[in-house]
Amino acid sequence: MQRPSFVRFAALALAAVVTTAAQAQAPVLNLYSARHYQTDEALYENFTKATGIRINRVDADDAGVVARLQSEGQNSPADVVLLVDAARLWRAETQGLFQPVKSRVLEERIPATLRSDDDGQGSQWFGFSTRARVIVYDKTRVQRADVDTYEKLGAPVNKGRVCTRSGSHPYNLSLFGAMLEHLGPQKTEAWLRGIVDNMARPPKGGDTDQIKAVASGECAVALTNSYYLARMMRSQNPADQQVVERIAVVFPDQATTGTHVNIAGGAVARYAKNREAAVRFLEYLASADAQSYFANGNNEWPAVPGVKPRNPALESFGSFKTESVPVSAIGRNQVKVQQMLDRVGYR
Repeated sequence: MQRPSFVRFAALALAAVVTTAAQAQAPVLNLYSARHYQTDEALYENFTKATGIRINRVDADDAGVVARLQSEGQNSPADVVLLVDAARLWRAETQGLFQPVKSRVLEERIPATLRSDDDGQGSQWFGFSTRARVIVYDKTRVQRADVDTYEKLGAPVNKGRVCTRSGSHPYNLSLFGAMLEHLGPQKTEAWLRGIVDNMARPPKGGDTDQIKAVASGECAVALTNSYYLARMMRSQNPADQQVVERIAVVFPDQATTGTHVNIAGGAVARYAKNREAAVRFLEYLASADAQSYFANGNNEWPAVPGVKPRNPALESFGSFKTESVPVSAIGRNQVKVQQMLDRVGYR
């Protein structure tokens, strides 16, 4: 009577060994990611199901990912790099951390404005989702006309009203780098000084904290990335719903240059050992299904034209004009902008 049990045990043990051996031989893609969103888990799982390629992920913020790539050099196991700021992608490219990719799939699906320049060898990075840098305001205290451009954040009408996170945060540096292209150095520095003069309190916290500060009355105007606001709009938490009811949002500069838009994007690491799998993963991110996970999961807009976000918060924003400043220009401007921030006392 015990023999069948032994046989079953032996069979299960053998199956476990076979499964472990198969997993060990399965292709592995090493992903260094600055994206920390739970919804991305389904994205990675679906890629593995479709291709058989397992993903080994290392998480850090943009700066941490770049620092790790630099320290590891040619010994880095990274195959794919995901970053969440266009200027960071540009800087990593200039530091030689990526390699060019020539892919008809990516060239056909990702607009040229959302990927690095192609010097004939291919692009070094590709944007897969976009987010807008918007202004939120207390609709009980502020008129929309007082905050319908970025420049008005530094205008006297907003004295004592403004909240932001650190001026040196990549999201702000990218916006300020774009403004330097629009305004030139003298006007940009004067604008930044005006924002500092208009602060309701010193810069602190993240974008969600700025939204809550407006709703609480700590300030009346703030900068935030659109996906932070969309996340609160979709929240079932009564406290978040109360915040959303108190504020309004404006997409700045619709009559002129357009709203500043940033991207999350990916690249093949310079020393990728699994280049074929890495390119395949980037092409997968450009698929319609992946775009839905990549964009909608974090309340961003898909990068691929024609892919519609199934997201009520994004739909409520409607369509808007976006600026067309080259990412390379924004990246080059960041050193100058940081010097301006130091001079005007923007922490």
